Amino acid sequence: MVRLDLQNDESLDAIPELAQFTLWVESSLQRQFDNLEQTIRVVNEVESRSLNLRFREIDSPTNVLSFPADNDYLDYQCLGDLVICAPIVSVEAAHQGKTEVAHWAHMVIHGMLHLQGFDHETDAEADKMEALEVEILSSLGYIDPL
Repeated sequence: MVRLDLQNDESLDAIPELAQFTLWVESSLQRQFDNLEQTIRVVNEVESRSLNLRFREIDSPTNVLSFPADNDYLDYQCLGDLVICAPIVSVEAAHQGKTEVAHWAHMVIHGMLHLQGFDHETDAEADKMEALEVEILSSLGYIDPL
């Protein structure tokens, strides 16, 4: 069971429904959880840029940031937090010629895989992570995101 805390900047345009976010999170899980709490914060470009600068030392907004939880201090199951920049998702979807909902799904799944230890720092890691993204997205009816 997943309990999703969806935080949204009210000034942003429409975002997907909570049920969609929950489906994407659950679909991305690579192991069973009895009771998982997951936070997704939807932000604007200013907040994304600020977080990206503070935590990655990159002075620009980005599509998704993953913040793994330090479970040594938690008394509940949590993989960490995702921060998704709605305006970036919208622009990228248009540039990539896909629907915004398909790109939202990709960003949630991509971020959740990061929270589960997947990465794309090397070619081998990238190939493994991308293949898993394609498999999950395909199971949900979305085309290859890459």
